[in-house]
Amino acid sequence: MSSVHHRTATVDGHEIFYREAGPADAPAIVLLHGYPTSSFMFRELIPLLAGDYHVIAPDHLGFGHSAAPLAGEFAYTFDALAELTSGLLDQLGLDRYALYVQDYGAPIGWRLALQHPERISALVTQNGNGYEDGFVDSFWTDVWAYGANPGPDTEPAVRAALSLDAVRWQYLHGVPDPSLVSPDTWEHDYALVSREGNDEIQLALFRDYPNNRPLYPLLHEFLRTNEVPVLAVWGQGDEIFGPAGAQAFARDAKDAEIHLINGGHFLLESHLNVVAGYLRGFLGRVLG
Repeated sequence: MSSVHHRTATVDGHEIFYREAGPADAPAIVLLHGYPTSSFMFRELIPLLAGDYHVIAPDHLGFGHSAAPLAGEFAYTFDALAELTSGLLDQLGLDRYALYVQDYGAPIGWRLALQHPERISALVTQNGNGYEDGFVDSFWTDVWAYGANPGPDTEPAVRAALSLDAVRWQYLHGVPDPSLVSPDTWEHDYALVSREGNDEIQLALFRDYPNNRPLYPLLHEFLRTNEVPVLAVWGQGDEIFGPAGAQAFARDAKDAEIHLINGGHFLLESHLNVVAGYLRGFLGRVLG
């Protein structure tokens, strides 16, 4: 089994942590994590890919083991996080790669694809939204209200998403057998988002999230124009990004492989081998 290396690079003056495994000359795949986690979410998937692929999994600024400058010292937006990710990949010399995106990783990944479409060999979305169809209103109504009018009337509802109960819910909702999900996952994430000042980082990104929606038509045009193969492997019980978000990719991607799995938002925690099987089959077909 290939070793997983834990490295740090300086990008635009910021320390960015990333996990790396697999042969440097193999086809590359970049794994982009969501909220409130880090590349830790890929800890068991990486070894399953590293025998055949060059795997890179960074922690976004403000998450995991990457630097976390205070919100007053860095303007946390998805544009800014994408620029740092692009800078890291440039440093690593990656000029062609597949993208695996989940949750926050999706708007970051879409920006990478739109900035350099020639670099994207394939897209894998695991509960990573790219369509209005995917938003579950019961979760997103408060985010839209906060983004439109941040203040004391709208902030408490989104700040509640930083609580231990909310982080635990992200891991367990939609999972038929919650005993498959280790408490280490939500305890790990909660400890990191509870660091002093990290709440303001997360609130800044909540405020910025509505700015991802105007990218969707550009993403759809990218899919139609570039004919990039897409694998959507999705927890159908996800109450953040519903399964309609997975099915929507078939509207624009000529080669869209879609699998709905009886799980939740963090599918790798309950269905690692199922996801890895679909992923390896897809990558083997489209990358060789």
